[in-house]
Amino acid sequence: MSHPHFTPGPSDTAPIPAVPAQPGPPPGPPRNRALLLRGAGLVAIAVVAGLVWYLIRHESTPEEPVAEPPATTKPAFDYKLAEGPTKATDCAANAYSGAKKYFQDNPCKSLARALYTVQSGDAKALVSVVLVTMPDEAKATELKQLTDRDGTGNVSDLVRDGTFHDTDAPKLSGNEAEYESKATGTEVTIVLTDFYYGHHDKKLLTRIAKNALNLSSKLR
Repeated sequence: MSHPHFTPGPSDTAPIPAVPAQPGPPPGPPRNRALLLRGAGLVAIAVVAGLVWYLIRHESTPEEPVAEPPATTKPAFDYKLAEGPTKATDCAANAYSGAKKYFQDNPCKSLARALYTVQSGDAKALVSVVLVTMPDEAKATELKQLTDRDGTGNVSDLVRDGTFHDTDAPKLSGNEAEYESKATGTEVTIVLTDFYYGHHDKKLLTRIAKNALNLSSKLR
């Protein structure tokens, strides 16, 4: 006896068990992201290296000071040319006493003489500036030492030899006159100055004489 064919229904079908997934490596960052991170790291290193190099250069190389324009100073006195300059080569003919004798034995190379006036407040001074050029520095030093001593004579100023005609001019070779001198190389500068009209101010006259030494540059 044959049995009828049995067809299972939906509720009679057994479920097929799911096959578990095989474990694999953990997912990693995309390739493009890795390249981006690497590039950013290189840029950061370059920036840091550049900053270090900048600091090293600026620490090791001091800044050079900015040059300032030379300061200009106004002369202490306004010397106005009153006579000369007159120039000669025979110093003996234009000197007196011991200085004349010295020049006869030791001729100079050149002589320049001039007179200046200076007004300071109510005081007016007359200034004689003489520039003597000797053959060498040793002779220049000897001449300065000679004229620095009292009673040894000097080069005649333009008042003494009558070149300057002014009846009010003070006698620059007199006892009241102020004397200054300097020797620079082969040159000797000799200054004599005194006030007009019997004015007396020893400190002021000394300042006028000392500053007048710089006038020798105008006689070269």
